[in-house]
Amino acid sequence: MPAPIFEKRYLNFFIKALLLTLLAWAIYAQLLSKDNLPELWKTFLGQVQKGNLWWLFAVFFLMPLNWSIEALKWKRLLGGFLKIDFWRALRAVLAGVTVAMFTPNRVGEYGGRILLVDAEYNWRAIVATLVGSFSQLLALLCAGLFGLSYFGWRFMGLENMVVGSLLFFGASLIGLLLIMYFNINLLLPLARKLAWLQRFKKYLKHLKVLRLFTSGELFGVLLLSFARYLVYSLQFFFMLRFLGVQSSFFVAMAGIFTIFLVQTTVPLPPVMGLMARGQIALFVWSFFGANELSILAATYAIFVINLALPALLGALIIVRINVLKSLGYENHHA
Repeated sequence: MPAPIFEKRYLNFFIKALLLTLLAWAIYAQLLSKDNLPELWKTFLGQVQKGNLWWLFAVFFLMPLNWSIEALKWKRLLGGFLKIDFWRALRAVLAGVTVAMFTPNRVGEYGGRILLVDAEYNWRAIVATLVGSFSQLLALLCAGLFGLSYFGWRFMGLENMVVGSLLFFGASLIGLLLIMYFNINLLLPLARKLAWLQRFKKYLKHLKVLRLFTSGELFGVLLLSFARYLVYSLQFFFMLRFLGVQSSFFVAMAGIFTIFLVQTTVPLPPVMGLMARGQIALFVWSFFGANELSILAATYAIFVINLALPALLGALIIVRINVLKSLGYENHHA
């Protein structure tokens, strides 16, 4: 066997082994290392024994819908320069979840997805993924502004003037971001005018893909982002119901929107993400007198169903591909 081919196979194996090791570490650090895990598991099993399983089934049922919507969104964003089928898009999204699990602010999601894209399209796929993330952020901010305003007024005693100011400035920011989103193709000429960006000139050419997105396509992607946001918000609501946390649908969704907004605006290393989500959820649901273990169990269960399980599926997908070829370092299968 020629030495270079052997070396490439060895490097492929090493990269995959490293990714799997980091994934295992991330899951252990965020979930399995917790001192109160036995108590959380006992709380979860207690609800299972009560037979109120329809809420739990609903959470599991919505998990593939959640990531399928994301796959459809990404497939649509790639459509201007690369035609892929739904299943390939879904595999790419799951691979992105795997790498995102152990990278700050989920930046690894971009690297994971391009493993399922031909190397020549890697940078354009990254730009398309950024547009998709922008649309998802807009959905989160819109819902989060409503949730935080209502929650602050109803439960934290914020004065009407404070709530009004929050709504005004929040809506102004969202309006500005929407203008940027629907005119995202202007980013290319703007980047060319910034002198300090010229050192990255060879990468700026990939921003040309922004010209491919029409207002209609961007609007469709934004609708998919709102649909996905609603799906995983409902998952949280159903999990809370399963674990015995009672509140009206409207109030519960306002609390959920608030939690998602706060956890997104607080940058944290990946190993602290789940702990922070738990603490934020405890603060919000303390106004409802909810049991602490039930709140933490709901947060951890959503993490397992929506992130850990898809990440494990993504790991199986990564194991089956040629990483070096996907990244453009090899022309033949190793």
